[in-house]
Amino acid sequence: MTQHIGIVGCSAEGAALCYRTICLEGARVLGPHAHPEVSMHTPSFAEYVACLERGDLTGVGDLMVASARKLESIGADFLICPDNTIHQAFDFVVQRSPLPWIHIAEVVATEAVDRGFRRLALTGTKWLVESDVYPEKLAAHGLEYARPGTVEIEEINRIIMDELVNSIFKAESILYLQQTIERLKHAGCDAAILGCTEIPLIIDGTNSPLPTLDSTRLLARAALRRATRQIDDTMDFRQSV
Repeated sequence: MTQHIGIVGCSAEGAALCYRTICLEGARVLGPHAHPEVSMHTPSFAEYVACLERGDLTGVGDLMVASARKLESIGADFLICPDNTIHQAFDFVVQRSPLPWIHIAEVVATEAVDRGFRRLALTGTKWLVESDVYPEKLAAHGLEYARPGTVEIEEINRIIMDELVNSIFKAESILYLQQTIERLKHAGCDAAILGCTEIPLIIDGTNSPLPTLDSTRLLARAALRRATRQIDDTMDFRQSV
């Protein structure tokens, strides 16, 4: 028996990549064409964006909890959210959630430690990069990080919100991200967090100046391990991640 994975979706591209990873890589564990049961709920992305633009993290949390309750009602055993930015509301959400969660930044931080990285370049939306979502988890694991500059943060945010979430992939945007990561490499970073779940659609280990930590696929793989009982079932994910 495998566990039923609930995906609390936000933007379509990030949620789709996470779902696809679970299903395709599930076959490596469970056999040809097999994967755990997966359900996803997403309100309109516009509802999340409206909350983020007015700084309403309570509203973000309300949307996440509403999805959690719907997924619990159809049998999900635990939850993941393939969106880094809305993890800003995570502490509010887990207090009200009917199910345990896996935290995306905890998964990334654990992978960074396992691979021996020490100082990470943080990329993502403006809301994510300027938040404590990653700094808190990285510090807990003894990891350092560096943010892009102010102009870079604004341009990467534009690339994400105007292009990537709308399935627009431009060569000049790939180049901009590569140049930003290259600069952070010279600032002492030894790996790059792809801290927007759409960034892996244009940047990966083959074209990045630094090794990458793909938050989308790492979260999907953590969910797959839990669903197929490749990790300790007694772990309390409400508290530990």
